[in-house]
Amino acid sequence: MKQLASLNSSVAYITHLSHPPMVFLKTHRTGSSTVQNILFRLGERESATFAFPSHTYQFNYPDRFRAAFVDELPEGSSQFDLLCSHMRLDLREVRKVMPQNAVFITVLRDPIKTFESVFGYYTSTVPAFLTAHRAAAIEGKSALSVFLDSPEIFWDPKEPRNGLAKNPMSFDMGFNNQKWNGSWPEDLAQLEEAFHLVMIAEHFDESLVLLGALLGLEHEDLAYLRLNVRAGNSVTDLDENMQAKVRSWNVLDTLLYDFFVQVFWEKASQFGMERLKAEVERLRAFTEDVRRKCVSRAEVPPGELEDLLRPWQTETATIVGYEVQGNLSLQDQGFCIRMMLPELQYHSHLYFKQYGRDMRAAPADRIGHHWIRKTYKICRVEGTLRPGLGTTGLHR
Repeated sequence: MKQLASLNSSVAYITHLSHPPMVFLKTHRTGSSTVQNILFRLGERESATFAFPSHTYQFNYPDRFRAAFVDELPEGSSQFDLLCSHMRLDLREVRKVMPQNAVFITVLRDPIKTFESVFGYYTSTVPAFLTAHRAAAIEGKSALSVFLDSPEIFWDPKEPRNGLAKNPMSFDMGFNNQKWNGSWPEDLAQLEEAFHLVMIAEHFDESLVLLGALLGLEHEDLAYLRLNVRAGNSVTDLDENMQAKVRSWNVLDTLLYDFFVQVFWEKASQFGMERLKAEVERLRAFTEDVRRKCVSRAEVPPGELEDLLRPWQTETATIVGYEVQGNLSLQDQGFCIRMMLPELQYHSHLYFKQYGRDMRAAPADRIGHHWIRKTYKICRVEGTLRPGLGTTGLHR
């Protein structure tokens, strides 16, 4: 109960924003939950107005984003300051919601690692993956291996829920993820112009330094714990043959990634490589100090975590979490818990603080999307406990 109380008593709230409005395109299985947590903490501390989905935790995914998917502007707010929930990008629609001076950021990851992670995490919810999983049970092989042997057999491009089954990062970016077409070069150029920073997961700390420079953030703002991470036994090791198959199936993601890696290093060069190296060392040292202060145990199995700190579990992947150190002051405990707070819990907490009510259920015509239904169930469990949580400070 003390941990819940610390969530309200430990934040030194700022009544004005010290950075421009932000849009974070939260791509799937790229380290984006860790970035989102940084932005959640920043937004909460600065009393930012979040552009939240009107239903559940995602903007009607996998549909393209529309302004109508955003909940109403809260009373007393003149604009939205932060948009960082999952969506499939439509730049024109996002710009209808966010101020003209909004900074756009996202994160990309090596396409081989991304696809392996997407497959393992969403095996039971992406129809193409689920069909391969069932076939693998008969053949006695891994589901990913069976899928990669003949992906066209399992993948129906007309099924909306198969968006993540091929070139998932391109799909999140709003591209035609099925095959190369003549608009791709122009689309890439538009993205490069729109996004102030495309972070690269393989150079995460360097990306955070550039993000900090862009937004005027301190090391304390950028310190992080890796969130939504799978246990080692939920990760599939890929040999060279399987890697080649992943790359072939996700060729557009490879093009997208390679393009923005080049853009990233151009920005790094403009920042100054020696300066970047020095700032990365400082950030890592500060982050390590924070981790020692905050974390009692890392990679904790979900069954050993309390509800507040237990990440959402899929049917085919085990997601591990953290235990917070004991004997912390209330202020330090609140800081530390926020760093390790899973996405759904933090999203629910911030939504309730902003609107004074629980999130709405998914519309009836969306209930067939299995992941939406299960995600909302967690929200409702929290809702049934809200009177108790309120008295201890989580939703004061």
